[in-house]
Amino acid sequence: MFFKLTATSGQPLYIQLVQQIRHAVECGALRHGDQLPGIRTLAEELTVSPNTVAKAYSELEHDGILELRQGSGAFICLSRRSRSVVDHVEDARQRAGALIDELREEGLRDDEIRRVFEAELLRPAEVTVRR
Repeated sequence: MFFKLTATSGQPLYIQLVQQIRHAVECGALRHGDQLPGIRTLAEELTVSPNTVAKAYSELEHDGILELRQGSGAFICLSRRSRSVVDHVEDARQRAGALIDELREEGLRDDEIRRVFEAELLRPAEVTVRR
């Protein structure tokens, strides 16, 4: 595993770990059934408290991404909802990739494309009412 936590980022370490594991699942680097290092092992690798890893694993378990098995370790275990989210994220990545390719063909540089995406993410989401 190649997780990297940064104490100076201003974001709690356990949240960084949760986000990195989610990202690894979403991009397919971690798949259903894959085993993660044990809490103590990963804590030693990352030079953090075991409580930090335990808290991240607990949150991932609550979200249906991880299954903790007493004495066996932690395993990626995607529930139906989690699989749906992973599928949606993969679809979104493909669509975003196609849009980025199109914008590059139109002559925009990557830094300009990044600023467009960041500006749109900062814009309040439109609320749609379903009836």
